[in-house]
Amino acid sequence: MKPRSSRSAVPPSWETSNDDYEYVPLRLPPDVNRVTASMRLAIQAEFGGWELSRVRAYTDGSRRVLLRRRKNAVLPVPEPGL
Repeated sequence: MKPRSSRSAVPPSWETSNDDYEYVPLRLPPDVNRVTASMRLAIQAEFGGWELSRVRAYTDGSRRVLLRRRKNAVLPVPEPGL
C-alpha cells in the first residue's frame, strides 16, 4: 500500500467515506493568517461549490482544512496552492 503524502493526508478522525459528498483536504501554511484563510475558503465556496467540513489548527500555525461538496455538483477542484 502506497503511503499518503502529508500534504493530502486527512487526520484519522475525519470521516471522508460518504456516498453523498466528495472531499478535498487542504493544508494552509503558518504564514497564512485567519483573514486571508477565510477569504480564500470563501472564494472556493462561492465559485467551486465547496463548504467547510473541518478545520484543525496546529501549534506551528498551520491548518488542515477539509472541504466537501455534493457529488452531483460539476465544478472545478480547488487550487492546490490554497
